[in-house]
Amino acid sequence: MTHPPRILSLATALPPHRLGQDEALGVARAVFGPRMRDFERLVPVFANTGIETRHAVMPIDWYMEPRGWPERTAAFREGALALLEEAAGQALARAGLEPRDVDAIVCASTTGIATPSLEALLLERMGFRPDTVRLPLFGLGCAGGVLGLTRAGQIAQAMAGRTVLFLVVELCTLAFRSAEATPTNVVASALFADGAAAALLRADDDGEGPRLVDGAEHTWPGTQDVMGWRVEDDGLGVIFSQSIPTLIRNRLEPVLDGFLERRRLARGDLAGLIVHPGGAKVLHALEEVCAPVSAGLDDAWAVLRRCGNMSAASVMFVLERRIASGARGPHLMSALGPGFTAALAQVDL
Repeated sequence: MTHPPRILSLATALPPHRLGQDEALGVARAVFGPRMRDFERLVPVFANTGIETRHAVMPIDWYMEPRGWPERTAAFREGALALLEEAAGQALARAGLEPRDVDAIVCASTTGIATPSLEALLLERMGFRPDTVRLPLFGLGCAGGVLGLTRAGQIAQAMAGRTVLFLVVELCTLAFRSAEATPTNVVASALFADGAAAALLRADDDGEGPRLVDGAEHTWPGTQDVMGWRVEDDGLGVIFSQSIPTLIRNRLEPVLDGFLERRRLARGDLAGLIVHPGGAKVLHALEEVCAPVSAGLDDAWAVLRRCGNMSAASVMFVLERRIASGARGPHLMSALGPGFTAALAQVDL
């Protein structure tokens, strides 16, 4: 019998450039204000996000100049590798392992392009074995933290007794494009941030630690325009619909309950939530749908407040906080991403 994969260790990493929300507003006003008649009407968005600080991979002045694909791609490669090396190094140290002990790596990211892929570039850089199994994941967006961890767990079960490293990094700030003076781009400049995380998993019956019991996903038909990227001449352009909170309220509940029923659980049986903090409106909608369980939402709000929306990486920061709090019992881990897709997992802490 194969045991559910166990999370041996977890670590997160933030880039060095810390940005207060007032400072972000100042930059957005300088860049967009002269070209947008309604800019001041959008200013309350910065206060209403629930964000106080964020971290960026580049210094603030870098974002105020026009940047093309070569510059953005170079910044993504350099910044993503540095963050992944930091997070992976910490996760390995916490588990008492070396890079050569890792048998497989799953790496999720949707905010930049690297070929060879990021985990391939880390092999020699960190000393992973040349025969390490690799799975790069692209296009999952904010759902990539949950879906990527689930894929890593599935590989751990298929390679029972071996060690799988899950990596996720998102550099959302690199999508800031000064040329696009639109309300959507202003909202994106109020929300998005950078961060990375790493987790080690193994399917065995030894030791203590959180268990990744099961995972699932659901993609709603006719919703492909809700969230994603547009490929523009000077970078990636963000797509997200104002209807996301409404979609959560109207469509998520039966999907969530169906997942729990297959696990012979109800919402009231959950000890807590580990949810992606996509924004204040998203968290309020999730609070309504997931009632009566609410434990863990304070961790999601704390990550949003201190780190902003780091896309797929955010939910791993919430998981880290939930584990550190000493929480126990079955938790629902969830995120929403392009597709429009709900990513769900049961994690027993």
